[in-house]
Amino acid sequence: MKHLSVETFRLGLHSLWVHKLRSLLTSLGIIFGVAAVICMLSISEAASADEMRMIELLGTRNIIVNSIKPSQATQTSQSNANLIEYGITRDDVAIIEATIPYVQHVIPLKTVSYGARYGEHKAPLNVVGTTPEFFDVVNVNVVRGRPLTSQDLADKTNVCVIGENVQRKLFPFKDPLGETILAERFPSAVPFEVVGILEEVQTAGAPARGVEERNLNREVLVPFSTAASQFGETNIRRAAGSREIVKMQYSGLYIAADELQYVLPVSRMIQQVFQQNHEKRDYEVKVPLAQLQLAEKKERNKKLTLGFIAGISLLVGGIGIMNIMLATVTERTREIGIRRALGARQRHIAVQFLIETVVLSTMGGLVGVILGVVGARLVTMLADWETIVSFWSIAVSFGLSVLVGIFFGMYPAVSAARLDPIEALRRE
Repeated sequence: MKHLSVETFRLGLHSLWVHKLRSLLTSLGIIFGVAAVICMLSISEAASADEMRMIELLGTRNIIVNSIKPSQATQTSQSNANLIEYGITRDDVAIIEATIPYVQHVIPLKTVSYGARYGEHKAPLNVVGTTPEFFDVVNVNVVRGRPLTSQDLADKTNVCVIGENVQRKLFPFKDPLGETILAERFPSAVPFEVVGILEEVQTAGAPARGVEERNLNREVLVPFSTAASQFGETNIRRAAGSREIVKMQYSGLYIAADELQYVLPVSRMIQQVFQQNHEKRDYEVKVPLAQLQLAEKKERNKKLTLGFIAGISLLVGGIGIMNIMLATVTERTREIGIRRALGARQRHIAVQFLIETVVLSTMGGLVGVILGVVGARLVTMLADWETIVSFWSIAVSFGLSVLVGIFFGMYPAVSAARLDPIEALRRE
């Protein structure tokens, strides 16, 4: 019995080897199907990982509130300038700190300037007032020098921590630590001593995106108390020969919840505070945890969609295998009759043809895996598009190729086994 099984397996492999070109063409559907699955999933995996990294930078325990210019902001014309008042107020912060439970930190942000210079070097950037807790809340480190401290906040010192891009723009050939930059404030400028340099923040998507669409690489962080005392509540922006004067107490808030389970309830309470205190929609509340959950749901749906597409491509490959194997059964009818006359049973004939289809699909799956991995690497090299080839995508695509071979090989194998020996011997 064992000898007969080995002989059946050998005959199946011999038949494939004799018709090498036909075997290759038959397995092309499986090869390209598996390769396409791996390439698509690797691109999707990288895109999803990119989005997840961006959301993780925000901090899953954080609620982010930004001041936004309402569509119908109140404007008071002053000669050639428009005074616009909107955004987060001190009353909002006081209510949040006094009434909302499970809040660990309320980090204020105040954008006070949109440009800075050092000597002959000048760069468009954001000068933002904040507190020392900001660095922990957004998970960013100071690689050289020191961060802002509570003493800086108490003394209202003119010190700053700069991003990596600011260093390259203003100090291309010089160590910035200890140097003084000038934050532009029409019609003068405010000096700040550089005491620290941030690590380069890996932004997600376009280079301009980073921590909540903030590019910390292009920001100058100063003590919030200094920003409030040196710049006040008004900020002047000049564009196209006109001036826009914006009166804003806070440009943003980072609110950190005590525990992950409190993030969504706290965010709903914050929404209620702003709805009650603001007649116009001059704020926006963003919850990274909700974004993360939505991103995970989108990722699951994307994988299901890609899996469906991959299943169709493998289905087409399997139909191709079944079609060729049915033609092979017709072509080898006399051979089947001779084997049956010599004592081979139906199961031996069925196993021989099933072996051929499984070997075709398995070899096609292996070649497809290699092509898929190589294709993903080529996409990264040629298109500068990050790809991630995961083990599960290889395992699933290869496993499906084997199952396709078994499923679509059953019918030709059973058809061959059911041939009448006498009728098969009569076939020319």
